[in-house]
Amino acid sequence: MVVGVVIAIFTLHVLFVVFDANQGNGFVSFIYTMAQVFVLGLGDVFTPDDELLGVVLNYALAALVWAVGGKLVIKALRR
Repeated sequence: MVVGVVIAIFTLHVLFVVFDANQGNGFVSFIYTMAQVFVLGLGDVFTPDDELLGVVLNYALAALVWAVGGKLVIKALRR
């Protein structure tokens, strides 16, 4: 469940960046802050010339890492 929430935060963050959401909005600001917390240093792995593409790639990578890590933790706990 935690992994699903983190992936949802990453998805919302990417959507807000793509659609240029108002950073002054409290919810958008909260999602941005939480995404920065959970990205775990993966927010600048890819640095293409297009900043929008960089955000999409970096947060997709972070979501993938969280999904794989979550699956591994679930398997370990079930044993």
